[in-house]
Amino acid sequence: MAVSWEPYIWDAAHPADPHELELLEQQWGVRFPSGYRRLVVAHQGMSPEPSAFNVGSGRDVFCVLLTVSVDEVRDEYSLRHVYGIIEPHVPAGIFPFALTSGGEFLCFDYRASPEHPAVVLVSVDMLVHPIAGSFSDFMASLYDA
Repeated sequence: MAVSWEPYIWDAAHPADPHELELLEQQWGVRFPSGYRRLVVAHQGMSPEPSAFNVGSGRDVFCVLLTVSVDEVRDEYSLRHVYGIIEPHVPAGIFPFALTSGGEFLCFDYRASPEHPAVVLVSVDMLVHPIAGSFSDFMASLYDA
């Protein structure tokens, strides 16, 4: 199923500068998956449709793709801000990319492979739950809520 993107943070699309993403990768010492890179540059701050995904024996909803661009008014939706929240509580190698409708964090998990991160959910109590083996697998698994 094809994923479409709807405004969430801003009233319209607000493309990111690819250079900002490269600077963040350098700062964190990671290389994001190419599919994610293309997606976040075009759709940062937007919501996917479909948006539901499975986690354990339940389901959750992908609410919003975190932003690369700095926007002081909407800083709580930025990759840097969310990383600052989770970093002291999760193992090294986990980096956020989205929020769920319940305020949890969808993250890349580089612990097993620095070239091919898995996707995990970091719950509000900072527990790490596996979701998908790759970003492309995660996106392909989204379904209507």
